[in-house]
Amino acid sequence: MAPNVGGVPYGAAVEETAALLDVLPPAPGAPEPEQAAAEPTVREPAGPALSPSRAADFMTCPLLYRFRVIDRLPEPPSEATARGTLVHAALERLFDLPAAGRTPEAARALVIPEWDRLAAEEPDLAALFPDEAERAAWLRSATAIIDAYFTLEDPRRLEPAEREAYVETTLDSGLRLRGYIDRLDVAPGGDIRIVDYKTGRAPREAYEASALFQMKFYALVIWRLRGRVPRLLQLMYLAEGEVLRYEPDESDLLATERKVAALWQAIERARATGDWRPRPSRLCDWCNHKAFCPEFGGTPPPLPPEGSAFPHGPTLDPPTPREGGVE
Repeated sequence: MAPNVGGVPYGAAVEETAALLDVLPPAPGAPEPEQAAAEPTVREPAGPALSPSRAADFMTCPLLYRFRVIDRLPEPPSEATARGTLVHAALERLFDLPAAGRTPEAARALVIPEWDRLAAEEPDLAALFPDEAERAAWLRSATAIIDAYFTLEDPRRLEPAEREAYVETTLDSGLRLRGYIDRLDVAPGGDIRIVDYKTGRAPREAYEASALFQMKFYALVIWRLRGRVPRLLQLMYLAEGEVLRYEPDESDLLATERKVAALWQAIERARATGDWRPRPSRLCDWCNHKAFCPEFGGTPPPLPPEGSAFPHGPTLDPPTPREGGVE
């Protein structure tokens, strides 16, 4: 692991980087957690925008970025992505409870009601499990991940400043950076911790930098918004009981800003030339769009005419709740 990245084995207690981070009130002027979670709309100002999920798509495969952002090809949910959505929802609701009531039993009791709510809002989710026995087994797997969360931290000792927080800032270039942060903790002294829950597998050491890009992206946004570099970035791989931590500094975030700027220039070049070439990798095994990919004998949909390369608006990156943080 990198020098300032630490891993926590399954079942071990988490040692906080700073004792003050154990009890975290809302930042001055920040909305109460219930208020922040209840805000349903996101303003859509003009201008280009980029989220960490779409940035990661372009770095993985420019054609995948095109399919998701320009073509907006539908992607049906999978059992894995639905499980991530459910676990995130249950953990968010857990912090609605009084601190003393945030127990494993209370968290388990949230799983079925949250699933019922999600399935009612998204029929595609409900359609994943036509068989009741399969649904019950899947719900047990989600509950096991919730149980694993309690091996990593004690939510009774935490008061997040924000949950499922939409954040956005505009760089000097005019590019807007935005996304949703699972949890933002702010210590009494002002130290900021960005927390992201993952329900997929923890990355091998060689891929940790890629996993941390999302967190550095968020840290850059928070730095630009609040004028303070976050003290700690914390990726919690719940299913495996591991925590990946990173302490950024200004040079880290300036480097991230340069990387994002270069990435956006590459996206703009691809848009101008229409050259959204595929980048084959092992990740192709999980791609929903192989039928349209030349690497697999497919043909992409026609690009919109010149001058209308933003068929769904000018941003090239529509804001979607819970994007990118599920797995």
